[in-house]
Amino acid sequence: MRFLLIFIRTYWLACTAVILAAITALSLWTPETLPPVPGGDKIHHLIAYALLIFPVALRRPKGWQFIVVMFIGYSGLIELIQPFVNRYGEWLDLAANTTGLFCGVLIAEAMRQWEIVKD
Repeated sequence: MRFLLIFIRTYWLACTAVILAAITALSLWTPETLPPVPGGDKIHHLIAYALLIFPVALRRPKGWQFIVVMFIGYSGLIELIQPFVNRYGEWLDLAANTTGLFCGVLIAEAMRQWEIVKD
């Protein structure tokens, strides 16, 4: 696990870009029917955005708090665009996304405190 965390911390920007691209594609993709997946929709939003911010929070580049705010804004923008691509924009999704961002930051901070990942 330590190797994976070191990899994420080293290549945090690439990891974040890949996750952001996946979230964007999945958020704006308009399938005929949504595939059945276990768990609730809001849980998926929370997990996706926790994964999105985790590499940033683990690395903590200069101005990382601004990145968190930008991701909250990006999440809101996605919710505004979704009705134009045959999806439903929900403000509760924005709340779940924001909660996920804060959870991702807390998890990364806990790993720092427990010295799983050292500075």
